[in-house]
Amino acid sequence: MSIAVRNLVKKYGDTAAIDDISFDVKTGEILGFLGPNGAGKTTTMKIITCYMPPTSGTVEVDGLDTAAASLEVRRKIGYLPEMNPLYLDMNVIDYLEYSAQLHGLRGGAMQHRIKEMVHVCGLEDVRHKDIGELSKGYRQRVGLAQSMIHDPEVLIMDEPTSGLDPNQIAEIRALIRQLGRAKTVVLSTHILSEVQATCDRVLIIHEGKIVANGTPAQLQHDFQGADTITLELKTGGADPLNAVAPRIRSVGAVSNVTLLADADGHSTFEVHADKGTDVREALFRTAVAEGWVVLEMHRRATTLEEVFHKLTTA
Repeated sequence: MSIAVRNLVKKYGDTAAIDDISFDVKTGEILGFLGPNGAGKTTTMKIITCYMPPTSGTVEVDGLDTAAASLEVRRKIGYLPEMNPLYLDMNVIDYLEYSAQLHGLRGGAMQHRIKEMVHVCGLEDVRHKDIGELSKGYRQRVGLAQSMIHDPEVLIMDEPTSGLDPNQIAEIRALIRQLGRAKTVVLSTHILSEVQATCDRVLIIHEGKIVANGTPAQLQHDFQGADTITLELKTGGADPLNAVAPRIRSVGAVSNVTLLADADGHSTFEVHADKGTDVREALFRTAVAEGWVVLEMHRRATTLEEVFHKLTTA
C-alpha cells in the first residue's frame, strides 16, 4: 500500500492553499507531515482521504485514483481529523459499533474488533459512558479507535495526541510505531519531539509548498549551522577569559568561544567551530597539553525545532 501525490494544487479563489506539491509514502513508512498553521497540511490530508477534491493534480492510494475510485479509497483509509467528529450523546461502545457497521463489519468480527480497539486505545474504564461526559483526552482515544476500527491499510492522523497526558502520548506513540510496521501512516503534529520519536521521514510544508523532505537525521545534518560544543574544564585557577579562552580560540576551525560559567575553579565554555568540522579531539589534546581536566564535553546537534523554524519563517 502506498500514497502517490502528484502536482497537487488546491485554490480558494486566487489563493493557493496547496501549490504544486508531489510526494510518496510507502508501505511500512510513518511520514511526519509538518508545517505552521495555514501551511496546507490539513487541506492535503482532506484531499488524500477524499473529503475534498483538488483544483488540479492527482492522488493515488494503492494505485487507485481518489477522484475516479473514491469509495474504494475510503475503504482502505482510516482518518482522524483535527476536529474529532464524535456523537456526544452516544456511549463509546454504541459509537464504535456504529463506526464498524459503516465499514461493513458485522457479528462476531465486529465485536472482536471493538474489544480490540477498546483495549488498544485504553477505553476499558469509559466504554459504557456517553462521549459527551469524557475528557478531551478520552474523546481523542475514541476518535483513534474509530479511525482504526476497520483495520485500514492507510492511516491519516491529524494531531492524534492532542489533549493526551504524557503517559497517554507515550502509549499512542508506541501504537503508531507498531501500526507503521505494516501500514502506510501519515501523521501531522506540532509536537516535533513526537516526530523524532515516531516518524521514519519528515515532510515540511510552508505556504503551500514542500520546503524539506527527508529523515529527521538527514534534515538535522543538512541544516546544521556552526558546530557548537559545550566544554567544562577544571583549569587550576587559570584566568578563564584571558588565559583559557584565547588558547581554546587558537584551535584550528574554532570561530568563537563564550564563557558560560566560572565557579570554584570550574569553567564552562561554548565553543563554535566551522560547519562540518569536529574539533573535539583537538580541544581534548589542547586541554591535556595545558594541564586542564576535561569534566564535560558534548556536541550539540541542530534540533528539528531549529530546522522547522529556519524553513517556515520568512
